[in-house]
Amino acid sequence: MKIIEVNNLTKYYGKSRGIIDVSFDVEEGEIFGFIGPNGAGKSTTIRILLSLIYPTSGSAKIFGKDCIKYGPDIKKDIGYLPSEVFYYDNMKVIDLLKYSASFYKKDCSKRIKELSELMDLDSDKRIDDLSYGNRKKIGIVQGLLHEPKLLILDEPTSGLDPLMQQRFFNLLKEENKKGVTILFSSHILSEVQKLCDRVAIIKEGKIVSLEKISTLRENSYKKVYVEANAPLKTEYFNMDGVSDLQVKDRIVSFLFKGDINNITKKIAEISISDIAIEEPSLEEIFMHYYT
Repeated sequence: MKIIEVNNLTKYYGKSRGIIDVSFDVEEGEIFGFIGPNGAGKSTTIRILLSLIYPTSGSAKIFGKDCIKYGPDIKKDIGYLPSEVFYYDNMKVIDLLKYSASFYKKDCSKRIKELSELMDLDSDKRIDDLSYGNRKKIGIVQGLLHEPKLLILDEPTSGLDPLMQQRFFNLLKEENKKGVTILFSSHILSEVQKLCDRVAIIKEGKIVSLEKISTLRENSYKKVYVEANAPLKTEYFNMDGVSDLQVKDRIVSFLFKGDINNITKKIAEISISDIAIEEPSLEEIFMHYYT
C-alpha cells in the first residue's frame, strides 16, 4: 500500500521556482529519504503534503486521500517535525505538550512522559529558558505523542548533539518496527544512508534521482586524501573510478567511485605518512554523480 503518492507536483511563488514536476511514492512501513541542498524544494514539497500551502499544479495523496481536499482528516494520523520550531515562550514545556495532545481524541499523558524521558527533556522548564536543541526535542515529542501512522520529518536533527541524534535515530527505528511510515528530509547524506530504505534526491526543484540506498552506496563517491613520503606523479592515480584528481608535490586528493579495495591496493604500493577516506559533500556528489 502506498502511504504517500506525489504526482507531477509543481509550485511557483509568483515567478520564483518552488518545485517542478516532483513525483515519488512512499510505501507503507518504509523509511523514505528526501534529500537535497538547502533551497532545493524539500520543505515546499512537505508543506504541500501537509496542505499548509497549495500546489500550482499536480497532486499529492496521503493514505489514498487528496492532501488538500482531506487535509484536516489526514493530519490526525500524521506526526510532523518542521525544520524550524517556534513556540509560546512563556509556556512551560508540559503545558505546551498537553495543549498539543488536546487536539487528538486520546490520552497521551503516558506517551508524553516516556518520550520526554527518552529525549532527556525537562518538561517543567519554561520554553524561553531552553536552548535551540531542547526546543527541537519538544518538536520531536510533539510529533510523536499521538502515535501517528506517518511521520514527516524536515531536517529533524539540526540542533541535536551527536548523542541525542543517535538516540533519536534509535527511536525512529523502534517506531518503524511498529509499522510507522517515515518521510525523512535532510541535506546530510550520511543521515539518510544510515536510516532509509530508498531515497529521492531533489536539486533546484526537480527530482534528479530516485533509488535504493544500497544502489546509492554502490555508486556514490569517496573523497580520498593521501600524503606520500615522496613526490608523486599525476599519472600514478590515473585509473578507473578516479576523478577530480589534484596532485601537489607529496599530497594527492581525488574522488573515487567503485570498489574501494581497488584504490586501497593502489595506495598500499607506495609509502605514505597520512591518509583520509571520507564522504564527499552532497554538492560534490551532484557534480560528479549526476552529470
